[in-house]
Amino acid sequence: MSELIAGVLGAAEASPVLFSVLGLEVTSRVTTMWAIMAVLVLVSFLATRNMQRIPHGVQNLMEWAVESLLNFFAGIMGYEKARRFLPLLVTLFIFILLSNYSGLIPGAGEIPGLAAPTSTWSVTAGLAIVVFFATHVSGFMAHGWRYLKHFTQPLFFMLPLKIIEEFVRPLSLSLRLYGNIFGEEMVIVSLLGIIPYFVPIAMMGLSLLMGFIQALVFTLLSSVYLTEATEAE
Repeated sequence: MSELIAGVLGAAEASPVLFSVLGLEVTSRVTTMWAIMAVLVLVSFLATRNMQRIPHGVQNLMEWAVESLLNFFAGIMGYEKARRFLPLLVTLFIFILLSNYSGLIPGAGEIPGLAAPTSTWSVTAGLAIVVFFATHVSGFMAHGWRYLKHFTQPLFFMLPLKIIEEFVRPLSLSLRLYGNIFGEEMVIVSLLGIIPYFVPIAMMGLSLLMGFIQALVFTLLSSVYLTEATEAE
């Protein structure tokens, strides 16, 4: 059993260096991120290269996706804020969703150059840091130096707790996403080693739902943080 667990952990965590660029190590998770970014750029180009008043094809699909997300976030942030932060939130959602689903491609984690980016904490932590800075920069842009007052509300002695809370937020965002995706990979790999048929397929089907939920939760909490930082006093 211990050998099986060690094998599962090794399969899930292992990401050998493929090559180096300017002294920086490039792993399978990095190349997968590059592929996802290339797909997003290509789809965006195809959807916007010849905009039509009556959308069709890729443009129609993209407009439906963006409008659906806009309406969703408008119910949380209000329409004006949703439009303002939509590029950031939509980018986070789509990137995380595709990253989660990349781990379900047959051979992911075993084929060099293919591994789910969100199954490593460095990637999820990077995304959470982006949200952290976006939140506080937006707060300063909305309120100026008065933004610092909310750290002492409702009482001044709350300042240490408020500061801790601000750093715990990105930590919890990154760990929640990483833990769920990494855990799913471990379960699928272990099931493939024990029961190679049917059960792993059912688990992969469940992972489709969980991957969507995790992407939605990350962007949902990000929208809440942005709303709190920019709301009227």
